[in-house]
Amino acid sequence: MIISAKFITSLVVKFDENLSSNFSEVAFLGRSNVGKSSLINSLCKQKNLAKSSATPGKTQLINFFEVTCKRNEEKFNINFIDLPGFGYAKVSKNLKEIWNQNLDEFLKFRTSIKLFIHLIDSRHTHLEIDVNLNDYLKRFLRPDQKILKVFTKCDKLNQSEKARLKNEFKDSILVSNLNKFGLDSLEDVIINQTLGFDK
Repeated sequence: MIISAKFITSLVVKFDENLSSNFSEVAFLGRSNVGKSSLINSLCKQKNLAKSSATPGKTQLINFFEVTCKRNEEKFNINFIDLPGFGYAKVSKNLKEIWNQNLDEFLKFRTSIKLFIHLIDSRHTHLEIDVNLNDYLKRFLRPDQKILKVFTKCDKLNQSEKARLKNEFKDSILVSNLNKFGLDSLEDVIINQTLGFDK
């Protein structure tokens, strides 16, 4: 279980091989306003740990959080990485191209990332940008890495809609920050994957 978390630093979207981590890391990716920061706050049980911008595409920083977990009375540290949202519209084309290139380098060469959490709005499950993101991650995924699809805002769905979604995406997790649905299951997957307990 996650017992504590703290903000470490924010970095401009740029890969720097000198900024390595001693801990395994979890990267949270998804469209703007899909709920990345809110999910991190819910998992860490802190309301304002990760801050989101009211303007989609405004945040151009990668935010790092050190998370302390406990399993069988042992404590472990991992890092959560809150990435800028994809699909931002209110930035210039040139800035968007630079942004994409830097994110590409960061994701491909950040070897400490063990889990990519791809957040998808449960009401819009087949958007082209999400399909492209999933295909993109698969192209450079290493054997020690995993992609996990997490469908957010599932409190907006009825029971039959949840069942259909889970049947279509069998290895996914449905969550709601509003009623805390699915958070325990997600927490278990995060800890097991990043610390190697599922091998």
